[in-house]
Amino acid sequence: MFRRKSIITILAAGMVLSSGAVYAQTISTPNGQSDTAFDNKIIKKISADKMYNNIALLSEQPREAGTEGEVRAVKYIEGEFKSLGFETRVLPFPIYDYRTNHVWVKIGGVDIAGTEPRAFSGSVSKKVTAQLVNVGKAKLGEIPDGVAGKIALVERGDITFIEKVQNVLNKGAVGVLMYNSNPNGNNFGQAAEGQNIPAVAITRAQGLALVEQLKSGPVEATLDVDIEKIEKTSYVVEAKLKPNKNKDTGQIVTVGAHHDSVHGGPGANDDASGVSAVLELARIFAKAPIDTEVRFLTFGSEERGLVGSSFYASQLPQSDVDRMVAHFQMDMIGGRDAGADHPAGGLIMYTIDGKKNLVTDLGAAAGVRTMNVAIPYGQLGRSDHQPFHELGIPSALFIHSPVEPWYHQPTDTLDKISKEKLQQAAEIVGASVYQIARPETPALEKAHVAAGTVDYDFEDRPVD
Repeated sequence: MFRRKSIITILAAGMVLSSGAVYAQTISTPNGQSDTAFDNKIIKKISADKMYNNIALLSEQPREAGTEGEVRAVKYIEGEFKSLGFETRVLPFPIYDYRTNHVWVKIGGVDIAGTEPRAFSGSVSKKVTAQLVNVGKAKLGEIPDGVAGKIALVERGDITFIEKVQNVLNKGAVGVLMYNSNPNGNNFGQAAEGQNIPAVAITRAQGLALVEQLKSGPVEATLDVDIEKIEKTSYVVEAKLKPNKNKDTGQIVTVGAHHDSVHGGPGANDDASGVSAVLELARIFAKAPIDTEVRFLTFGSEERGLVGSSFYASQLPQSDVDRMVAHFQMDMIGGRDAGADHPAGGLIMYTIDGKKNLVTDLGAAAGVRTMNVAIPYGQLGRSDHQPFHELGIPSALFIHSPVEPWYHQPTDTLDKISKEKLQQAAEIVGASVYQIARPETPALEKAHVAAGTVDYDFEDRPVD
């Protein structure tokens, strides 16, 4: 595994922020004991039992976006926030289901052999015939020339489905034929509104056979998709905890998780675990002295391609974006069997660009204080930290990686949740957020700081 060590400056009494970067203005003796004392105001009150009980309630049934299961979860989350006295909003947004009439793929005029193809959720209805071109994983900068007017053969992985479709669409592709990164199945894929080319999923074996066939010469393919579009509603829940007007830095920290699950999955770890930690931290912060606004968020439709968080980011006024200094995302933080043999139960902080930022700096330092382990960081999208990163807000995903075998399965159930892992993740995020929000640390752009030093590593660690 490739590893890149980074020595960063951890801000013990305050932080300085400028365009997402952290700068220590004054370096002096670390003040770790003081930080630990302030950590204890949060972490000593965190209850793994309360989080476990919330997971039990949320995972009683699937919470697929746009279903009664999601509505039930949203009402519960909203009620919990309101009971704490937070300024709470439920933000609805449209999502779309699709009824498939037929999906046909022909190679050289003959139906593709093997498993029946499936249309992406959100694919348009259209029939196209064109030459096939292999574009690998369709990442920016890696798509070959000559895609215009052709059907892109794409491998699943590394970036979102929507990004892959958009990248080849921008190059002029007239269709997408995507094969799985896993050996089995083709039940995957999401296209976005406005991506007006047919997008079809096939198995890995089918895709690799086409890759080999292309090595021998041109291959003509036909994609024929006929589906009906059905509008539904999904939701974001937002709870604002505002500081005393006499002690207000004017800044905002956000803490999030996604409340939806996959179809047929109770989603105990993915992501009722993250939601349970958001609710638990909200409960504790409601009584904590703060000088910075903290927003607790749960997103619907993450499993459809980060739709809820993208919607939330799109509707933020610029004045709010300008005040947002950090976003902490928790996804799958309680899996008993996730994380393999990695330290700290496999907890890792993923950023979109693979670079450290304020959130990872704080998380690494909090890990040392609470667990005597510097949590590593890596590079990954695929969760709701991405839209915040795209707004220029320092963001990171906290997750145990690699994920467990029942990821996205009906067996993602309560009995596989580790209270210890829930406690550890909530403590690290809670301590990190409080490092920003507590009155003893000045506004980030005005700080003169005492700095401690923590080493933490970059890990090129796959999540699944």
